[in-house]
Amino acid sequence: MEHRRELMKRWCGAMEWLDRLGYLTAGFSLLVLGMLIFAQAWYVFVTKAGQIGLLSSGLKLLNDLLLVIILLELFRTVIRFLQTEILDLEPYLAVGIIACTRRVLTASAELSHLPSMTDTQFYQYLMDVGLNVTVIMVLTIGVYLIRKRPVESTTTPP
Repeated sequence: MEHRRELMKRWCGAMEWLDRLGYLTAGFSLLVLGMLIFAQAWYVFVTKAGQIGLLSSGLKLLNDLLLVIILLELFRTVIRFLQTEILDLEPYLAVGIIACTRRVLTASAELSHLPSMTDTQFYQYLMDVGLNVTVIMVLTIGVYLIRKRPVESTTTPP
């Protein structure tokens, strides 16, 4: 019986080690991907701004930079988890807010480049923006509620 328990402890230890390795490689991948997207976004901005216009290039750059912020926030979340072994909900809410903001900006940029717009396209745009703004508001309320919740005490009463 003791042999089985010891064997199970070893297997669990190996699985925990593999779990940490998975988080490490995922975090490193998020960081590298964020850095590559950042460099490529600026390269495209600098090389294309004169050809397609500053506004279009700037909106594309802003969109890409918001994606980099999302990747870095996820990277930071992985680092925090590896340090504390606690998954915090707030960074995921922040990522959701940034992603919805990014979608609103992208939809606005797409709309501004249409030569003409049908009523259907306009209503789809309004629905898309309205839904994203609603999600942003709900996620912001979620962040507020998380920050206002009472902090659990780590000390035990006497």
